[in-house]
Amino acid sequence: MSETSIENISSPCIGVCTISDTSGLCQGCYRTIDEIREWWNMSDAERDQVSSALDQRMADHTQF
Repeated sequence: MSETSIENISSPCIGVCTISDTSGLCQGCYRTIDEIREWWNMSDAERDQVSSALDQRMADHTQF
């Protein structure tokens, strides 16, 4: 039996769960509501793809 993918890529959630009205992204982890909802159903490849996009999303949507 193979390992469950839950163990391989952890959730990027940091407990700041507020969806921005303007971007549609969580202000804590920068995932969409669909990505948050489906996280535990995604394959490792899908989770990796979402995770790879998060740094750029944060850069694009962080205001100083």
